[in-house]
Amino acid sequence: MPSNDYHFVTHWQVRGTCEEVARILADAPELARWWPSVYLEVHELQRGDERGVGTVVDLYTKGWLPYTLRWWFRVTESNPPHGFTLEAHGDFEGRGEWTIEQNGDWVEITYDWRIRADKPLLRNFSWLMKPIFSGNHRWAMARGEESLKLELARRRATSDDALAVIPAPPGPTRTGPLLAAGAGVGATALLAAAVMRRRGRAER
Repeated sequence: MPSNDYHFVTHWQVRGTCEEVARILADAPELARWWPSVYLEVHELQRGDERGVGTVVDLYTKGWLPYTLRWWFRVTESNPPHGFTLEAHGDFEGRGEWTIEQNGDWVEITYDWRIRADKPLLRNFSWLMKPIFSGNHRWAMARGEESLKLELARRRATSDDALAVIPAPPGPTRTGPLLAAGAGVGATALLAAAVMRRRGRAER
């Protein structure tokens, strides 16, 4: 696998029904409201058919690392309420597949995500920082499961009092200048160390 290719498989488990989960995940414009730690801006560019096939969505996203991603996706397959498939383009190219299955009172959710990172930072430094970029994805998906559980609770609330005790979803990380500088210094140090190791091997 090339150093800028990634394959992630994420598993979530929430109490509810496939129909509840599918309605939330398929409503792309609402992502920025209930999953704000990752989705900073979401705009639906094209409405798909009754199953959502053909829907085109533009996104501006981030994780806990001090960089953002601009990308868009098109829904290519859909089998409501059991999931859908999308093709992604922009700062990365790839394919994502949501699978939603009922297991008693629980819903088992799997996201299979295969992408090639084309954003220069990700492409040029993937060979060195792949574990960090992978950790960034795992962090983002963990926030997604947490936020989905909160969104399900909000939709089931039967009174204003019940709604008031449900916490807000986790928000985006705040990248201050010190954090950004620290990340840049860390990346530079890793790069320098890798170059020195390569040079040392070449001189033997």
